[in-house]
Amino acid sequence: MKAASTVEFGLSSPLELIETSRPEAGARDVLVKVVATSVNPKDWKLNQPFSSLIPSLGPWAKPVIMGDDLAGVVVAKGQEVKGIDIGDAVYGMDMRLRTAACAEFARIDARCVALKPKTLNFAEAAATPLAGLTALQGLRIAQVGPGTKVLIIGASGGVGTFAVQIAKAMGAMVTGVCSTANVALVKKLGADEVIDYRQEAFTDRQDDFDVVFDVTSYQSLASCWGLLKDGGVFVSTGGNATAIIGAMRDRILCQQKKSKSVWVSPNRQDLEQLAAYIDQGLVRPVIDSQYAFEKVNDAYVRSKSGRSVGKVVVLVSDREA
Repeated sequence: MKAASTVEFGLSSPLELIETSRPEAGARDVLVKVVATSVNPKDWKLNQPFSSLIPSLGPWAKPVIMGDDLAGVVVAKGQEVKGIDIGDAVYGMDMRLRTAACAEFARIDARCVALKPKTLNFAEAAATPLAGLTALQGLRIAQVGPGTKVLIIGASGGVGTFAVQIAKAMGAMVTGVCSTANVALVKKLGADEVIDYRQEAFTDRQDDFDVVFDVTSYQSLASCWGLLKDGGVFVSTGGNATAIIGAMRDRILCQQKKSKSVWVSPNRQDLEQLAAYIDQGLVRPVIDSQYAFEKVNDAYVRSKSGRSVGKVVVLVSDREA
């Protein structure tokens, strides 16, 4: 089968399509014929650099296949799999390093997939799992509910676009932070207020948010202290060392306000909750761009640029929803 991997040594090694063996489903797995996958920062911050080191191990080293998110059709299943059948259209992702989803076929733990939302095509479904679950679980950690006043930093990105919509679905009052170019989009997603960070130093505000959800991982409880009321919660996606170190420091030094991190946990129950929000018309993935399988490296370049709005999708096969 064809799969996306690096073939050269070095951290800047581009992605190419290689021929590799088709995986087989284990007892708790399903084998999915992948229709679409999407690019997440984790893919090029962690998976791609790791892959680019493999050639140094010699010709016997197995290639690292890219990709976490997938949407496709189940073509085989293990004997212990329940609730998912051959022929089902599914979506999901696995965090055991990676799903290896950027391939014609992918093996994935059946507990990490759910039936594809009925109102989404495969490209839209592939854009949803990692970003949507991160947003859902981050808001849940902060105990967001009706009337909660939430600030979402990075509201136009992959996680942010989901976070705005899910917070509104939970009944929250939402303020989004984004650049000038994306203010209209964030308003359209349902934000009650939008702060243009190019026009205002939002961290200088004195406000009374119950929750500040930083999906960029560039802020900390210390930098957002004035935004939160006493007893408020700062949540970070923890995507870089600054965020991780800041969270540890804040938990030790800060008592009046809380600092938490969300580490996404793929599971069928949360994927089904996302599908329910989507099929009820409360949440919709935002797609920045779509690339053919042969152009997978271009998709990664687009994601790395930091200019994508919503998710970058790779179309592995031409099956329609």
